[in-house]
Amino acid sequence: MFIIRVIRGKIIHWLRKRMNTAGNNSAVLTKDLTKSFGPVNAVNGLNLAVERGEMFGLVGPDGAGKSTTIRMLCGLLNATSGRGWVAGFDLEREKQLIKSQIGYLSQNFTLYGDLTVDENLEFFARIHGVKKYAGRREELLEFTRLTPFRGRLAEALSGGMKKKLALACTLIHTPRILFLDEPSTGVDPVSRGELWSILSAILDQGITVFMTTPYLDEADRCHRVGLIHRGRLIMLAAPDEIKKAMPGAVYDLQCDDITAAYRLLRAQLPATKLVLYGDRLRLWTDGGDRAAGETVDLLRQANIRNATMSVSEPSLEDAFVALVEQNQFQGKQP
Repeated sequence: MFIIRVIRGKIIHWLRKRMNTAGNNSAVLTKDLTKSFGPVNAVNGLNLAVERGEMFGLVGPDGAGKSTTIRMLCGLLNATSGRGWVAGFDLEREKQLIKSQIGYLSQNFTLYGDLTVDENLEFFARIHGVKKYAGRREELLEFTRLTPFRGRLAEALSGGMKKKLALACTLIHTPRILFLDEPSTGVDPVSRGELWSILSAILDQGITVFMTTPYLDEADRCHRVGLIHRGRLIMLAAPDEIKKAMPGAVYDLQCDDITAAYRLLRAQLPATKLVLYGDRLRLWTDGGDRAAGETVDLLRQANIRNATMSVSEPSLEDAFVALVEQNQFQGKQP
């Protein structure tokens, strides 16, 4: 037993030393990471560095390459070319070491419906080789507010509770990096709020969170965001910096007949530049006040009265759409 403890101590010491080696200080680091499926580059020359302890969001529409990226980083897909390091370990040569350091919550995380909440946690603890898991299970049940439901079958849980249980199962072995692939998809607004409270508490524990999401309002809560489109990273920065980088300006338009105004402008502008929000229109233009004035004149000529335009603060969604539309960063990596 003494010899086993010594060997275990040396292994842990070596792992910590490796994770703190110069050049591997990032939780996630990639260099020209690429994944091709036949002629299609699902991920094309990805370069990014995610710092330890941060919440990083990879954001983009369906088919942008988000899930492919996260599956490569978790060792579930082999890269076609390029290199990557997760927790300081090489993505190609040290996958097993990486898997011991991470937790992965996929879009379709499978719980066992015929097992209770308690039994699901026990099952995943055993899979990860966690022997003395009882204390950790109690901690996670309290953490996710599932203690009152510990005896309930997983199939009888609500969608939000299933997602929280899946997250608890992912955390059972105390990973250093947590990968979440669209964690709030299919979850009601109240449960989404609870999920984000849990994620904030996870950050307080020093765990790095790498998440993908199609929801730009969620990405706004991340420390930094990578905008990905058609497999390419078009910008990587803090949400406020991305908003400042947005070309052109966003205007709110109000008038007496907003429906008629929308029909008139929609005939000339793509859906990416014009959005109807109830009693107002949100318009993006790279023509500044001149274009805004021309829009008001056009509405007046069509007998649409009391048209006013006011500059609005851009959202992260506005910035993402504008940056893609302008194609300012095509072919470049930040």
